[in-house]
Amino acid sequence: MYDLIIRGGTVVDGTGADRFRADVAISEDRIACIEPHIRERARHVVDASGQVVAPGFIDAHTHDDRLLLSDPDMAPKVSQGVTTVVAGNCGISLAPMPTMPRGKVTPPLDLLDEAGGWFRFESFAEYVRALEAAPAASNAALLVGHTTLRVGAMSQLERAATAQEIALMAASADEALSVGAIGISTGLYYEPAQAAPTEEVIEVCRPLARHGGLYCTHMRNEAEAVMDSLNESFRIAREVGVPLVISHHKVNGLPNHGRSGETLACIDACRQHQEISLDCYPYSAASTILTADRAAAAMRTIVTWSKPLPRYAGRDLAHIAAEMGVSEAQAVDKLLPAGAIYFSMDEADVRRILSYGPTMIGSDGLPHDTFPHPRLWSTFPRVLGHYSRDLGLLSLEQAVHKMTGLTARTFGLPDRGELRRGAFADVVLFDADKVGEAATFEQPIAPAHGIHGVWVNGVQVWKDGASTGARPGKVLRRRVLRSTRKDSKKVPDV
Repeated sequence: MYDLIIRGGTVVDGTGADRFRADVAISEDRIACIEPHIRERARHVVDASGQVVAPGFIDAHTHDDRLLLSDPDMAPKVSQGVTTVVAGNCGISLAPMPTMPRGKVTPPLDLLDEAGGWFRFESFAEYVRALEAAPAASNAALLVGHTTLRVGAMSQLERAATAQEIALMAASADEALSVGAIGISTGLYYEPAQAAPTEEVIEVCRPLARHGGLYCTHMRNEAEAVMDSLNESFRIAREVGVPLVISHHKVNGLPNHGRSGETLACIDACRQHQEISLDCYPYSAASTILTADRAAAAMRTIVTWSKPLPRYAGRDLAHIAAEMGVSEAQAVDKLLPAGAIYFSMDEADVRRILSYGPTMIGSDGLPHDTFPHPRLWSTFPRVLGHYSRDLGLLSLEQAVHKMTGLTARTFGLPDRGELRRGAFADVVLFDADKVGEAATFEQPIAPAHGIHGVWVNGVQVWKDGASTGARPGKVLRRRVLRSTRKDSKKVPDV
């Protein structure tokens, strides 16, 4: 007798292959059988007639390091079908604990915790033990952040690290990789890491090769110098000898609209010689900490949180400045520390990057913002609904592959991202005709439409619009996977 049979659904298995009708049986935490008609009995049966059965989605780019502990139901993620999150991106990880003045958190570390109380794990091993002792609803694959390491090793961040400081960072990175981190992330775009030369990053990342880890980067520049930043990223990964993941690939700023054709051609050419992957989110607005320079370069800015003036969360910066009777730059000074949404990208670039064959889907959501970017709750249903079903930019099979099998293979997550016998039972059940985003820029916190059931390791965590309270998630380790499908190297521009 099986534990669960999901009967009569349309299976989209995560490999990119055509959909098919089948029953899916689960025993304990694994998929036991996928057949047109399973005659055996089960303790529980779910009627999936008219619905899609797919692998649980893998969020390739998150900042859920703290959410896994502070809100382990993981509602922003499991509500949209996400069963695994990749945390510790953009150089920002919750461990090992950086040294900071009491009550003051160095931006952008404040994106995880602006009060600093969660930066309490002295080693990465301690953080992993905490996650394993109190599991979340979703699985987690963890990166260790270069900026976190830098803040912990250096008293002055406006300069290159010394040889001794590099050795301290590399030792901490080595410890993290030895206890379960799957790679190192950088946020060279952010002020605490901007002074780090390429050579510093290479040396800090040296332990990656020994542990078989990944190098994931929020590049130094995604605007005018985007090509230079791509080449720097290629060089770092090449010299360390590890795969590269380019985080939330985009081209920012009005003068750079349309340049995704140039960047993707460059990535495509370099993929012939080294292992390069990328992720993106399906919006033309970014979100991070608030600064006057970033606001000045955006067409519109929405404040997502402000520590001294929390009442302005969710308001346009232009309206706040007018209400204060000051310039936007002066308003920013009054709001800091704060976060913001920046409308700075071109929709045609977003579509071109999203449709590029090797692109994975990552939300880059910021779960601790008072008024978050809607990508936190709606990235995956937006791809399935708006871009796949409504616009036809991707087939359903392509869309699911980009958020499941492709991501599992890239990050080396064994037996995840596909529906097949023996794989872990991470499963999402959704209505392909109704699935879609509910969160908006005006109302950013809302569960997706059309997600009827989500299972993690065989346990249901989301059912008919509500969390079940179950927390079966695991900390996942990396192992290089063999491909079951060849990705197209080139997808026509949209």
